[in-house]
Amino acid sequence: MSARDIIDRVRSGSLDHEDALDILTGTASAEVDSALSGVLGSEFERLFGNGWQPVELHRAVARRGNPIQARLVADAAGDYLRGRSPVDERWRTQAESLRTAGEGRKPDRIAVLDASLGLLAEMRRLPAIEILIPPPGTPLKKVPHHADERILNRVRALLAKAEGTEFPAEAETYSAKAQELIARYRIEEITAPDVDMTPFARRIGVDHPYESEKAGLLDAVAQANTCRTVWSQELGFSTVFGFDADIDAVELLYTSLLVQANRAMVRDEKNVRKARLKAFRRSFLVSYGIRIGERLRQVVEQEMSGHGDLLPVLRSRETQVVKALDKAFPRTVRVRGSRVDSLEGWESGRAAADEAQLR
Repeated sequence: MSARDIIDRVRSGSLDHEDALDILTGTASAEVDSALSGVLGSEFERLFGNGWQPVELHRAVARRGNPIQARLVADAAGDYLRGRSPVDERWRTQAESLRTAGEGRKPDRIAVLDASLGLLAEMRRLPAIEILIPPPGTPLKKVPHHADERILNRVRALLAKAEGTEFPAEAETYSAKAQELIARYRIEEITAPDVDMTPFARRIGVDHPYESEKAGLLDAVAQANTCRTVWSQELGFSTVFGFDADIDAVELLYTSLLVQANRAMVRDEKNVRKARLKAFRRSFLVSYGIRIGERLRQVVEQEMSGHGDLLPVLRSRETQVVKALDKAFPRTVRVRGSRVDSLEGWESGRAAADEAQLR
């Protein structure tokens, strides 16, 4: 059996990659390297052509903890660009951002072979996903309308202050002001003449541990800002649907609030017994997400209270967002929320959300 036959069996799932490694270590290195390069290249082409963006695939692979595999993805994204036109600048930017991924001491050949076979076995399980950014060599889509960078910079500055202060009242004020700015910008955007916009989607990675609870926080932030999310637990990301400027704001807020939540959780868990720590953290994040959603909606409603004439437009935007979600995910399933097993964690998370968001 040739090296290509063995590697193809790994790709098809009919041969375990560790068994294949034992066989291939006794095969001529040139034959193995050539065959492995060809099969891996085909898998990368399949995934990039089926919706996976460079940063998304790199993140999905890097989560497994093997830096060699992460570097293989980074190299593959750069290789995929060569000779292809046109290229969406967002795709190019992602690929170029991965150039330094995995730099360091060069691993030995057996380690690379092991990592490559393991990656091949893992990639075959990854499904096609919605194409949000056209891969190199395909017609370009309409570029989304992003929020005014000046507004985003002001929001970033406020959230950085919220993350940096040790005083809950200050963090609360800065975070609330960031949401106010976002709501005011949305009003300006809605009332601007001749602005043709449609809903878009963006995938946002959700890291372990406690992915489902963090996805709940992302959903709470999204709903407060006229967006909707679909959580893909097996792939480790949520797809956020909304108008692109709103998604920009959601991503900024979610990232900052997660930093604040983790800091408050570490502060409050010091006296929790080790056996109860996991339940405390899970309950904390569930409570935090629910309360954050309530507080963010209060801020938005306050800003919108003097603009009753915009309600029909806002409802229309929400309807468009839901239609875009239903088109991309016609068979979504509602799942039971995370179980709360720690009253102490629940109360602590709610208190932390109050500190983070509103005066």
